[in-house]
Amino acid sequence: MAKSDDQQDIPVWAYEKIELKNPDPLWMDKGNQEKEELFHLLSRFGVKQMEHVGSTAIPHLPAKPIIDLMASVSSFEEVDQIAERLSLHQWHYVPPELDKQPWRRFFVKVENDKRTAQLHLMLEGEERWEKQLIFRDKLRENPHLMEEYAKIKYKLAQEFQDDREGYTEAKKEFIDKVLSESSTFKGEYNE
Repeated sequence: MAKSDDQQDIPVWAYEKIELKNPDPLWMDKGNQEKEELFHLLSRFGVKQMEHVGSTAIPHLPAKPIIDLMASVSSFEEVDQIAERLSLHQWHYVPPELDKQPWRRFFVKVENDKRTAQLHLMLEGEERWEKQLIFRDKLRENPHLMEEYAKIKYKLAQEFQDDREGYTEAKKEFIDKVLSESSTFKGEYNE
């Protein structure tokens, strides 16, 4: 299918199909490697916390082979300088007007026109930070929850193969269930 004129400047990786891969024990190592590299690149901007989250941070869980990381900063004032620094290392900034998630600043690492990592830059104290950690840790601790989530992910990957946003949205019911069983957290979690 040919791109329309208004899609000519959109990168290939922005519309990748949803493809789940079998669990890879190397994802944890890759997550640690990306964390170390990002800490080195972002420490001058006051980044003190960084976590590997998402499905690649949960052993034995199938996932899109994209390492999800989150880092916290005290403000978004230096996001342009952060974007400039990260652009030298294959990271692409997705501005808030395209990302449509005003609570974060989003970066995608791309190699050979494919996403390999994503960085969710959040303000210190952002409640989604804690939600991401709780969800990750609950699935790490509970193989039954992890297996249930794997089945849901496979089903939704088929259903929303060409719709990343739809895939993410459709997982919310399960995520909300896990979070509500863990605490009073509910609502918008993006993994």
